[in-house]
Amino acid sequence: MRQVELGEDPLSKKAELRAVPTFAQFIEDQYLPHVRSYKKSWETDVSLLKNHLLPRFGTRYMDELSRIDIVKMHSDRRASGAAPGSANRLLIMMRYIFNLALRWEVTGIKGNPTKNVPLMAEDNKKERYLNEDEARRLYEAVCESENAMLQYIVPMLILTGARKREVLDAKWEDFDFDRRLWRIPTTKLGKPRHVPLSDGVMNLLSSMERKGDWVFANPKTNKPFVSIFCAWNTARTKAGLSDVRVHDLQHSFASLLINSGRSLYEVQKLLGHTQIKTSKRYAHLAPETLLAASNAATKAVGSIMGVMPNRVVDVPLVAVQG
Repeated sequence: MRQVELGEDPLSKKAELRAVPTFAQFIEDQYLPHVRSYKKSWETDVSLLKNHLLPRFGTRYMDELSRIDIVKMHSDRRASGAAPGSANRLLIMMRYIFNLALRWEVTGIKGNPTKNVPLMAEDNKKERYLNEDEARRLYEAVCESENAMLQYIVPMLILTGARKREVLDAKWEDFDFDRRLWRIPTTKLGKPRHVPLSDGVMNLLSSMERKGDWVFANPKTNKPFVSIFCAWNTARTKAGLSDVRVHDLQHSFASLLINSGRSLYEVQKLLGHTQIKTSKRYAHLAPETLLAASNAATKAVGSIMGVMPNRVVDVPLVAVQG
C-alpha cells in the first residue's frame, strides 16, 4: 500500500522481475542463435561457455551480476594457472554478451558489469616470422612432402597473407583473373573481402591443374582438406623450423610488406583487419631494415660528422685548476 501511495506499481515490478532471464536462458535463447548466424568460430564460444561461464553464472539472473562478480571470475581464472590471454577471453566474451543485452533492451539490464574492468597484460604473444633463408628451406621441404598440395598451399599462404581456412576452402570461381582479384566470400568477420593477385600468385595458380571446384582440394576426396597439420608438421620439422606455426606465414607476409616500405594502412587492407591496431602487431622490422634506417640518419648528418673529431687523440684536454 505504501508503494501505491508513492505512485509505484508493485505488480508491474514483479512482472518485470519475472521477465529478467537467467544467464543460461539468455545464452540459449538469444546469444547462441545470434553468433551461430555469423560467427565462424562460434563453437569456441560454446566451449568457453560450457567449461567456464555457465557453471559459474548459469542460474544467476542477468541483472544480478555485478562488477565484483566479473572481477572475481577474471582473477580466479588467472589464479587457476591459466595464461592472461585465457582469462581475458572470458572477460571479452562477458563484455560482448552484456553489450548485446543492452542493445537488445533485455528486461532488467541497465548497464554492463564489465565496464572499467581492465584486461590483464599479455606478455605471451609470440613474434615469429620467416626470413629469406627460412622461407627457401620451408619451400624445399613442402615440395618434398607426401601431400602433393602442400607445395601450393604454403606459398599461397605466404604470398597472400590469407588465413589457412580461407586458402583451403578457395574455389576457382572465386578468382577473377582478368581483374586479378580473389574474392573470399566468408571471412573471419563474416563479410566478403577482395585480395589482389600478385605476379607470384598468378604464376602459382597458372602452374596448377584445374580439377573440380576447389583450388587446393584433397586429391583423394576432391574436397577441401579438413586438416593439413601432419604434412605441415613433417615439412617444418624437416626444414628445421619446428617453432613456425601456420599463422606465422601470415605474420611473415605482413613483415615482408613493412620491410619493403609499405604502409600499415596497406597491410591492414591486404589482411582484412578492421582496426589498424590489429595490423600493428605484425609490423615487425627486420634488423637489416633498422640498420638501413640508422645508416640513412648517418648520411643525413654526414656534413656535420665531417667536422667532428674522429679519434680520442683529436680531442684537446681541458685545463683543470689545481
